[in-house]
Amino acid sequence: MHLLFSVIDNIRTLGWGGAFQLLRNGLVLGSLYALIALGYTMIYGILKLLNFAHGDVYMVGAFLGYGILTRLNGPLNLAIGIVPAIALMFAVAMTGSGVLGVAIERFAYRPLRNAPRIAPLITAIGVSFFLENSVQLLTNGFQYTYDPFDLGKTGNEEFGPLYHTVFSVAGNPVTVVQIFVVGAALVLMVALILLVSRTRFGKSMRATAFDREAASMMGINTDRVIAITFFIASMLAGAAGVMFGLYLGVTYYFMGFLAGLKAFTAAVVGGIGSIPGAMVGGLLIGLVESFAIGYVGGQWSDIVVFGLLILFMLFRPRGLLGSQAIQKV
Repeated sequence: MHLLFSVIDNIRTLGWGGAFQLLRNGLVLGSLYALIALGYTMIYGILKLLNFAHGDVYMVGAFLGYGILTRLNGPLNLAIGIVPAIALMFAVAMTGSGVLGVAIERFAYRPLRNAPRIAPLITAIGVSFFLENSVQLLTNGFQYTYDPFDLGKTGNEEFGPLYHTVFSVAGNPVTVVQIFVVGAALVLMVALILLVSRTRFGKSMRATAFDREAASMMGINTDRVIAITFFIASMLAGAAGVMFGLYLGVTYYFMGFLAGLKAFTAAVVGGIGSIPGAMVGGLLIGLVESFAIGYVGGQWSDIVVFGLLILFMLFRPRGLLGSQAIQKV
């Protein structure tokens, strides 16, 4: 009862301006979850594998972006302009994460491709722990920051260009970095949909996902298709890692664990195996978490998010846009 009264009081206090602020934050956060969830759903769709190491690929991408930033003497004394610097950060983080994803598939999952499903699942958890602890040793467990408020700042500016206000609603500013994160995520999502639905490689992906053995007999190099799928999925996670660094700044070795679980929740809610479902699920989870923080309290937000996962698993396990599994006989 006390919680209900607290929620009502928060709604009255925040008003319409507060609701817009929570909506804005939820869309940005949901865009990041959606990019990670796309990786989960792509890998599950093609291998029926829950790649629980995917969140840690996202973490590695964030550190790769930070490494490039420090090499460029960032954030205050960038050796090049802010736009080329960010482009280089994305290029290195996405490429590095993609290569890491391919290596994980080649050495951890491919030998177990025909093993019982529990074997690659346990291996995925082991790979996750390996990546987390490796980065912890390399970074001594410290937190590092992109310092996005100062990135590219010149003269007497209070904030760098990423935090310049584009427009305001009810006194709540929408900044360049927020528009950039949502816009870049949408562009990557649309590009992925077009790749899967309109290209020859996309047809090979769909054929491999439907029946790997039949696709192989039709002349499709399924090993190559699976490796490229891991590369693309990991690239998206690396991009999300850099976006997180530019938006919130903090980068640490354990950041991929909770983000990965929430992205997995997004994939399940949207319909795991469905690319549009991962997008919708990611945005929905971001909005639910943001509004839960604002109206219920930060200590309850994770309970609300994972409570939503339980409800979907109980009452709609195929998710919002997922399809019924085809039973092969």
